[in-house]
Amino acid sequence: MTHDRAALDALLTEKRRFAPPAEFAAAAVVSDPSVYERAEDFEAFWAGWAGELDWFEEWDTVLEWNPPHARWFDGGKLNVCHNCVDRHLDGPRRDRTALLWEGEPGDRRSFTYAELSREVGRFANVLRSLGVRKGDRVAIYLPMIPEAAFAMLACARIGAPHSVVFGGFSPDSLADRINDAEAGVLITADGGWRRGTTVPLKANADRAVARCPGIEHVLVVARGGLKDHPADMVDGRDHWYHELAAGVDDDCPAEVMDAEDILYILYTSGTTGKPKGVVHTTGGYLTQVHATTRTVFDLKDDDIYWCTADVGWVTGHSYVVYGPLAAGATVVMYEGAPDWPDRGRFWKICEDYGVTVFYTAPTAIRAFMQWGEEWVTRHDLTSLRLLGTVGEPINPEAWMWYHRVIGGERCPIVDTWWQTETGGIMITPLPGVTQTRPGSACRPFPGIEARLLNDAGEEVDAGYLAVTRPWPSMLRTIWGDDQRYRDTYWSRWDGVYFPGDGAKYDEDGYLWILGRVDDVLNVAGHRIGTMEVESALVEHAAVAEAAVVGKTHAVKGQAIAAFVTLMGGREGDEDLAAELKKHVAGAIGPIARPEAILFAADLPKTRSGKIMRRLLGDIAAGRALGDTTTLADPAVVQSLKERYEAKEG
Repeated sequence: MTHDRAALDALLTEKRRFAPPAEFAAAAVVSDPSVYERAEDFEAFWAGWAGELDWFEEWDTVLEWNPPHARWFDGGKLNVCHNCVDRHLDGPRRDRTALLWEGEPGDRRSFTYAELSREVGRFANVLRSLGVRKGDRVAIYLPMIPEAAFAMLACARIGAPHSVVFGGFSPDSLADRINDAEAGVLITADGGWRRGTTVPLKANADRAVARCPGIEHVLVVARGGLKDHPADMVDGRDHWYHELAAGVDDDCPAEVMDAEDILYILYTSGTTGKPKGVVHTTGGYLTQVHATTRTVFDLKDDDIYWCTADVGWVTGHSYVVYGPLAAGATVVMYEGAPDWPDRGRFWKICEDYGVTVFYTAPTAIRAFMQWGEEWVTRHDLTSLRLLGTVGEPINPEAWMWYHRVIGGERCPIVDTWWQTETGGIMITPLPGVTQTRPGSACRPFPGIEARLLNDAGEEVDAGYLAVTRPWPSMLRTIWGDDQRYRDTYWSRWDGVYFPGDGAKYDEDGYLWILGRVDDVLNVAGHRIGTMEVESALVEHAAVAEAAVVGKTHAVKGQAIAAFVTLMGGREGDEDLAAELKKHVAGAIGPIARPEAILFAADLPKTRSGKIMRRLLGDIAAGRALGDTTTLADPAVVQSLKERYEAKEG
């Protein structure tokens, strides 16, 4: 893989540096830079972290590596739910708050670890009453309510791999995932709340189950207050959770699981259009998410930790449920949108609960920038001591805004790179050790080996990101399709994992993730990363957010089309478009000048906040729009399409 050198140099001229505050570093979980040297014996390093967990039986070997298949802590026996709940009950954590939950309408619930144990045990016994046994797959289609965490932990407790499907997915998407995993039980709710309206989850589930002959039971959680969407229950198949829970006790012994038994299947998009069922197992996965939660987020016993992800995504699995609860943390969960009933909702939650560690996506940060600082300054955020970002590279100006406005220039920022497939964080600063740089994920986590390679497998300064040795939380296969696992992730180089991202080292060896290699445009023979152009656009004072795609060009092959949202509701015009084109050309080079700029009040995003660049590509190419069922607001993309066609026509 190659990039235009001038473009890369322009992107990576970021010179601002931020050392860990002395007081923070002195008290940090990791404050000694020699941790990287100690982790060079990576098997011993990971075994040390595994030793912090409760094991029913010790492992025989730390790692067995037969590329592309790894077995971590083989022979060891443990249970993930036991490690997230039971092991905290014999001591002061028993009465510590485990979950602080707030619904979008403002209703609140909280659970100590002792109460969490009872809720999870009861949920597990309900599943057993429906015939669920070790190895059976269970599909979960729930809003962000406490029962989502209970259901996941209950499945882990009885050894039933779960497949959580994001509540924003369509009935067809849900059905595809249920059928692929061959799930026999679906857990859903009568509905959930989003931007002041209710989402008819049970009705969507019914439409999905009509296509799922393997579903024997549908377990329905009563979210409550959803008069607009009463659940239509099917006799013999559908069961209210609260009714079954009243008939079971809360004592459910944890299954003894092998370290390599499957914990969950989580579906992620693929280039073929068919979602890939990523398989994660037990011992290695829990080891890495526990280690990274403790060290990357510097978790202390008195922290109030909030990761804003939905459990329908891997971030919700690893850093809302399994990692933080294994660490004995107090975890905030929120059901609804960040702008309901107003754009200060996240900051009100931070203030109300005294959040100390906050982890969110760059897309959300750019939205906060656009909405304006006044929504933030209304609230007291002095409890915050650490900030994190996840999901995509963050442009330097958004990083600086986050640092200044949210963090009050006192909070270290951990910019994390990882994937559904990696299971846990792979590249990140350590907040008590690392001198951070706005826009850079910095360096691999101790025990992780990542390099930049070209097509021939040679090390380069700018190229494909590659993980060159196994790691504990790595995916083990694609459910039901091991050949696809091999072809997708391990076929570019022998025994080396290819995550699909490009990256570059700066002069000090820090890594800068440049985005997906399929997001690299070929303009007149020059390869230009879409993130490079987006970052340049967002550096302009008028721009809040930008998304860049390619459009066919008769001479250049591809040209650049940019969709731009402006600060504070400002209106765009041709003069500003010309100014932005000039700005990008000046920042990167004339070859990167956008051919077209379309101003938009909003960009098409999933409910998790990711911009759907695929749909913007459809608009720029004049194609029929692809699936829009996962969008937070499908009307946004249709409006953009009409405006773009009018502009181009």
